[in-house]
Amino acid sequence: MCKTEYAVCGNPHLLEGSLSAFLPSLNLAPRLSIPNPWIRSYSFDGKEEWEVNPLYCNTVREIYPYSNSNRLLNIVDMAIFDFLTGNMDRHHYEMFTKFGDDGFLLHLDNARGFGRHSHDEISILAPLSQCCVIKRATLQRLRLLAQPEYRLSDVMRESLLQDPLAPVLTEPHLLALDRRLQLVLDAVGKCIEAFGEATVVADGSVQPQSAAVHRAQPGT
Repeated sequence: MCKTEYAVCGNPHLLEGSLSAFLPSLNLAPRLSIPNPWIRSYSFDGKEEWEVNPLYCNTVREIYPYSNSNRLLNIVDMAIFDFLTGNMDRHHYEMFTKFGDDGFLLHLDNARGFGRHSHDEISILAPLSQCCVIKRATLQRLRLLAQPEYRLSDVMRESLLQDPLAPVLTEPHLLALDRRLQLVLDAVGKCIEAFGEATVVADGSVQPQSAAVHRAQPGT
């Protein structure tokens, strides 16, 4: 196992890894695989539109179901999760079909998470920084996990002690969670400063009026 596109090699030929499968079969619980609107470019030939157009979210908001459901808010949640773990490889997400357009997203394939603890890939937060929307419940939980008595790294450390493979994450990875969490809150703070909390923070599954639309208007 040594491929240049993966930038990893075995020692001498095997890699340690993990596999977890908790989902029922497709016969029992059909699900859809849906391309992530913020899919990353995987070649040197060009860039995806979101990587070069800061107003890309305006386009996404015009597309069903992102135009009239909680899907965009769920995408932002997923981006925050991926940023905290350092996962740059969210090219698709999945959903159970029986719950319709307002179902929850399945965060499958997290193999590239927790790679470089010293690097924070800000581009993963593009759905948040470009759309400037976030669920109030998500923001409240993030703010709680930034408090000294409920620090995310401490919560994760305690939780992972129950795992047979404890400690699972090294201390630098745990500390990176705190650092990245603050970067998420900073990004939300910039959105609120620019557009106001009523425009940025969503109560329940109702999306606020688009902040991204305001960005497209000259002089605002």
